[in-house]
Amino acid sequence: MRYKYYRYNSGRDKFLKQTWGLSDQVLRSRLTELQYKVTQKDGTEKPFDNEYWDNKKQGIYVDIVSGEPLFSSLDKYESGTGWPSFTKPINTNQIVERKDFKLFAQRIEVRSKDADSHLGHVFPDGPAPTGQRYCINSASLKFIEKDQLVENGYEQYVNLFK
Repeated sequence: MRYKYYRYNSGRDKFLKQTWGLSDQVLRSRLTELQYKVTQKDGTEKPFDNEYWDNKKQGIYVDIVSGEPLFSSLDKYESGTGWPSFTKPINTNQIVERKDFKLFAQRIEVRSKDADSHLGHVFPDGPAPTGQRYCINSASLKFIEKDQLVENGYEQYVNLFK
């Protein structure tokens, strides 16, 4: 509640609308009901019943709303949770981490910086080298295969896979 009050009064919503030109109506028309619920209403999809939890292809995962690069398949691992899990983001500057007390326990929520999409949560129980588990909703992501990076405007990430 405090965050929503802060966000509204900070001008963040106005900034996002001006920057991305995506009104609520436009977002609802571009996103599936689940994608909208997850990214805009802080929802969570079902484990083991989502698009990328067992994706083994090489490429990058971008924000479904803004297209900002978030995670690489090179940092993805099988966590056993039923959601895509990563040890780290591609660029920590594209991720915002915030305390979340919604389930009566403190967690760290992960949001995309530019579009402010709810992505999931980060937990301190991941593997080396970071010890982090970025547990992310597939519905907040779009996967770009390594062979399609250039044609989709992500040429700076091609070298990750050489």
